[in-house]
Amino acid sequence: MVRHIVLTLNEFIIERQSEFPYAKGELSRLLSHIGIAAKIVNREVNKAGLVNILGESGMENIQGESQKILDVFADQQFISALKVTGECCGIATEENENIITFKTDLAKDGKYIVTIDPLDGSSNIDVNASIGTIFAIYRRLSPLGHEAMLEDFLQEGTRQVAAGYIIYGSSTMMVYTTGRGVNGFTLDPSIGEFCLSHPAIQTPTTGTIYSINEGNYIKFPEGVKKYIKYCQESDKPTNRPYSSRYIGSLVADFHRNLLKGGIFLYPSTESYPTGKLRLLYECNPIAFLAEQAGGKACDGLGNRILDIKPQSLHQRVPFYTGSRQMVDKAEEFIHKFESND
Repeated sequence: MVRHIVLTLNEFIIERQSEFPYAKGELSRLLSHIGIAAKIVNREVNKAGLVNILGESGMENIQGESQKILDVFADQQFISALKVTGECCGIATEENENIITFKTDLAKDGKYIVTIDPLDGSSNIDVNASIGTIFAIYRRLSPLGHEAMLEDFLQEGTRQVAAGYIIYGSSTMMVYTTGRGVNGFTLDPSIGEFCLSHPAIQTPTTGTIYSINEGNYIKFPEGVKKYIKYCQESDKPTNRPYSSRYIGSLVADFHRNLLKGGIFLYPSTESYPTGKLRLLYECNPIAFLAEQAGGKACDGLGNRILDIKPQSLHQRVPFYTGSRQMVDKAEEFIHKFESND
């Protein structure tokens, strides 16, 4: 019987370390610590129904959204994991209004900052549906030896040195990129390690899935409404009608479309005229992954997501991402009907 060699996340990271001679191992250690924190969060997710970790925490985050108990737990775990690395001088998370700076001498010399959504799709927790974590890593701009500054976080997505997500579903996966392709690792609970399962992921150039919260249809821009109708029309040469699939977790919806081909849309609405998803710790990392896998990510207004200069920590943008041909077609509809909105 032929035995296949299993490559763990840590082994893979070390193998690729030579691609970043300037990092001298710091980036590798930072990614490894994110993986460790993900295992701890995964453990709590898997036993959430058995312990007092379901339901509301009684608090709201900076977005005015009710925090789940697991939201708070995940936030604390990733902050703690990144704090002890010594490679990270600060972190910005969805759950905190301001940046969190690490004040130890070791951390002040850290070369990186991290932006993170500790638990994406947390409204799904209580019903046992897929949730995730999204993260991005940047090289700091402020001088070494000092605390991190806000300017370190307000960088364009093109300056990410790594980004990824963890999806807690039927299996737990970590998918990440360092700008040299996208690789996926599945957690093997028998050995407690993330193992390479999806090397060199390439998303199909087109697909048959569109993912959008159609309950907000009446609030969408006219071009988005027309695109949805286009998706629903029958046309055999383009494999339409497409299937509508929407979980309500960006990680879960993007992950499915990344592997199968499809488009995820979260346009501006009357309630959220500048969009709802956050640029720094949701859209930028997902856009980096999409492009590295051969896909596309834009704001529907003619702007590549990764080129947008952030103006604030929790800035929101409209978001369209997935298979390149499908995103191009959505943009075509948006631009055509833009003047009628």
